[in-house]
Amino acid sequence: MQVKSYNQSGEEAGTVELPDGVFGLKWNADLVNQVVTSQTANARIHIAHAKDRREVRGGGKKPWRQKGTGRARHGSIRSPIWKGGGVTHGPLTQKNFKKKVNKKMAKKALFTVLSAKARDGEIVVIESLNFAEAKTKQAAKFFTTLMRQDSLSRMGKGNGALVALAGRDDMTRRAIRNLPFIGIDLVKNLNAHEVLQYKYMLLPKLAIELFSSTVKP
Repeated sequence: MQVKSYNQSGEEAGTVELPDGVFGLKWNADLVNQVVTSQTANARIHIAHAKDRREVRGGGKKPWRQKGTGRARHGSIRSPIWKGGGVTHGPLTQKNFKKKVNKKMAKKALFTVLSAKARDGEIVVIESLNFAEAKTKQAAKFFTTLMRQDSLSRMGKGNGALVALAGRDDMTRRAIRNLPFIGIDLVKNLNAHEVLQYKYMLLPKLAIELFSSTVKP
């Protein structure tokens, strides 16, 4: 599949051939749903915890004697029927939401999502992406120029873009990270759930070469 490529001035610079093994897969809704569900579940941090009667402080002494008071018999103020006592069947931090998905499934789901974006014209190839300074102003200027292209005019708030870098680039990361509608990550860290958070995907040519050489399905 061929897509247009752009230079850092936001102008068309030609076309690039995307590898079919990554950007030419058929849509598989069941696979993508299973993988994305597992990734969101595995990222969940369960902090809700209610103390049961074993964890509530106090209550070591019987409140009053068993008989002769005219009141109901009680053994501890930690009982769930007491105010300030333990909670019955409350949420516990021990609850496990983890779901296991093997690496091949996760990789194929990622490639399936990338293939769908390529078919919809949402993969944007950049010849190179280098900023002279780590200035958000420079990055904003680049994306503003890029959005002047008819096919990319919808890129912006509500239709953000994810920039995938081939390797670590602190200058580019610092220039982009403060833009509210742009995300940035390394190719090796990408997953289906992250890619689906953005409408567009920006890939420097080096990132595509990395896909075709080291991230084959």
